[in-house]
Amino acid sequence: MTNRDFIVVSTTHDAEDKARELAAMVVRERLAACAQVYPVRSVYWWDGEVQDAEEWRVDLKTRSDLADRLAEFIGENHSYDTPEIIGVPVVTGSTAYLDWVNTETRTD
Repeated sequence: MTNRDFIVVSTTHDAEDKARELAAMVVRERLAACAQVYPVRSVYWWDGEVQDAEEWRVDLKTRSDLADRLAEFIGENHSYDTPEIIGVPVVTGSTAYLDWVNTETRTD
């Protein structure tokens, strides 16, 4: 595998407990090897006006070939009507870490 075979998928939640629960579910399903949860401030257009809200971002480290399955899983298990699901390719990374991501994610 090469660096380009890996992505980081991001989503957000309105509460830390929900973000941590989703992160644990994804990792338990082996759709990602690791998840990081941290607070962010989001400013966005919704329901005809600018919104400003505290959210909890979840960054999921996974293989590119799991992107569609991961996006579907997030959509099915998220409380937002339109959850953020954005995948960014990994341009570089340590071989040992990416080997670990590969080993700890689904192969079926």
